[in-house]
Amino acid sequence: MEPIWTRMESLRMACDRDKLAKQHKIDAWADSFRESRTLIHTKGQETIKSQGKLAEVKSKLREAEDDLVKALSVKNRKEAKRIAIVESLAAKKNSVEELKRHVQDQRAKRDEYAEIVSDLSSVSEETGSQNDKDEIQEALSWYNRVLGFHVEGGHGVKFVFKNISLKNPNEEYSFTIRHADNIYYLLDCNPHLNDIKELVHELNRTNGLFAFVRIMRQKFQEVAAQGYLPETTSLPQESSIVSASAPASSASTDRSESLPKKNEHQLPHGEVDRQSKKQNRGKGFNNVLVSPGSARRSPRFLV
Repeated sequence: MEPIWTRMESLRMACDRDKLAKQHKIDAWADSFRESRTLIHTKGQETIKSQGKLAEVKSKLREAEDDLVKALSVKNRKEAKRIAIVESLAAKKNSVEELKRHVQDQRAKRDEYAEIVSDLSSVSEETGSQNDKDEIQEALSWYNRVLGFHVEGGHGVKFVFKNISLKNPNEEYSFTIRHADNIYYLLDCNPHLNDIKELVHELNRTNGLFAFVRIMRQKFQEVAAQGYLPETTSLPQESSIVSASAPASSASTDRSESLPKKNEHQLPHGEVDRQSKKQNRGKGFNNVLVSPGSARRSPRFLV
């Protein structure tokens, strides 16, 4: 039988061998752990870097998505505008076509109305001309019959009044005026009136021909009441003129082209009654005559 110390020694040696083997295993495991830890750390660093890159990629992706959304939005707006423009053009074309048809219809109506108006104007002119002649004759007859008033043409227009003097109703009182170059000239006055200059200036200032004729008749009545008899009287030429142009549509009172240089009062052409213009299309001072009814109704025409 082996001694105890021998067996213990053998056991100790066996334990040492086992311990050494286990120590080698532990060292190997420790080395492996250190390597694994180093590898894990390296992988962790790489993972962190990869995560950073991933975040950058995600950010760029979001930016790209935003840009895409914006581009799509712009595209949609442009497409909507294009569609709206196309629809507007189509509507405008339809409106233009409709307006063209309307214009054609209006032109046809205008031509039709113009033809009707032309026909009516022709008929109206034919009837109006005869009516004007009748009215002129009626007015002349009334003036001659009631007031003993008539006009005579020649070198100017002579206004002749009867029924002025109560003693001799057939005695004639008259004055003659002439129109040339938009100026009225008083050629003579029978009988002579002392305030003829003032009357001339008043006519010059107001252009009131009817008022002038009416006042002249009143003045003739006054001098007739004082016993003055008509006689041919020439007036000295006046140099004072109140500037007033005659209306362009006024009728000339002279049938000759020459302008007398002596014995004239200068007067701007007076206004011609607009009612008489509408009723009379005749020449000379027949234009200042109105119908007896109009003269009786309005005191303006009383001469």
